[in-house]
Amino acid sequence: MRAVKILERILATIPIMFGVAIIVFLFMRLTPGDPVDIMLGESGYVSEGEIEHLRKEFRLDEPIWKQLLIFLANAFRGDLGNSYTQHAPVSSLIAERLPATIELALGALIFGLALAIPVGIISAVKQNSAIDRVSMAGAFLGISMPAFWLGIVLIIIFSVVARTLPILGRIEYKAGLKEITGFYLLDSIITGNKAAFVSTIRHLILPSLSLGAAMAAIVARVLRSSLLEIFRQDYITLARSKGQIEFIVVMKHAVRNALIPTVTVVGLQVGVLLGGNMIVETVFGWPGLGRLVVAAIYARDFPLVQGVVMVYALTFVMANLSVDILYTCLNPKITF
Repeated sequence: MRAVKILERILATIPIMFGVAIIVFLFMRLTPGDPVDIMLGESGYVSEGEIEHLRKEFRLDEPIWKQLLIFLANAFRGDLGNSYTQHAPVSSLIAERLPATIELALGALIFGLALAIPVGIISAVKQNSAIDRVSMAGAFLGISMPAFWLGIVLIIIFSVVARTLPILGRIEYKAGLKEITGFYLLDSIITGNKAAFVSTIRHLILPSLSLGAAMAAIVARVLRSSLLEIFRQDYITLARSKGQIEFIVVMKHAVRNALIPTVTVVGLQVGVLLGGNMIVETVFGWPGLGRLVVAAIYARDFPLVQGVVMVYALTFVMANLSVDILYTCLNPKITF
């Protein structure tokens, strides 16, 4: 039964992706600026024949409704088209940049959870103490700081002043990493390249901190609130009256139930980490999907923007599906 429900949810993503494809297509066409004019604007004098040739090559001379039908038909077959500016299949460009984005998102996720879970638990256990007040003040600060501003501050502190961490890129060129999967940490482990592993970690620290700070603050506050509510439940009072150690009461009885609303927030934040890291990638020169789509938007590279946005939408949909599945694992009474 659970497998059938999961399959139904997966099939339900099809109309969602269909709607996203139509919306992003129309918005890109309604955005001021013609891709052909932008491409040829810096090349000096061009003839009308060259302009018409490019418009015909990109099929921009067709009516919008016909362009939409062509795009949807190709997307249904898995063909996202070719980039106007990079003259390569969109799917291959996305596949090339996706590992960098996933690696950064995982780094931010690990940092965020490693900080948020202990802080949330300790703040709830030590409610209204100095630790709680300082922790929640720090969480409020983390939510308030834009990721790009925090990234710039971290660059000034650790790269400009302290000169301990690099500013741009994913790895030092001299590390000599042999790419296998596109995930530099994994590739460095597979090839046994210790220098590449250390270099990748050092390049990953600052962007991960910048991207994961807001997530850590949100998760910590949600976990604390959930725990405070659960601490007032009768089964917690019963567990304490039986003489169980406070650590067991908190970790075994309280935290597990508090994870249900927390998992919801984490699931949404995973989508944000993968799809909302454009500015952070730009600040740190991180060669991921974020920088790719920003450049594509400026160039009005319609196929590339459409392809990346669809990947982002699919990420959010799959993150929500994963959250629903985790619900049933944490509490078998919950059904789809």
